[in-house]
Amino acid sequence: MAEAIVPLIAILAIFIGMPWLFLHYRMKSKQNRSLSIEDERMLDDLHQAALRLEDRLQTIERIMSVDNPNWRHIAAGSPVGERLEDTRTADIRRLK
Repeated sequence: MAEAIVPLIAILAIFIGMPWLFLHYRMKSKQNRSLSIEDERMLDDLHQAALRLEDRLQTIERIMSVDNPNWRHIAAGSPVGERLEDTRTADIRRLK
């Protein structure tokens, strides 16, 4: 009797247990591929924040263009330290 149980358990494990485990975890991985409601909310919040930051950047660029129309050329052609010195020097000249 004991000799018949071992092969029976092995056959059941191979033909029922293994496919069940494979299909179970395959289904779980497919469920995890979609975004949860929380993830969708977070993406929407990040998108809104990016739009606000883009709007702020455009506003800053407009203000800088009114203040100094050549600011893009100054920013593109010199390192940060020189740009700061140029700005300070220009401000000092305006005050005199």
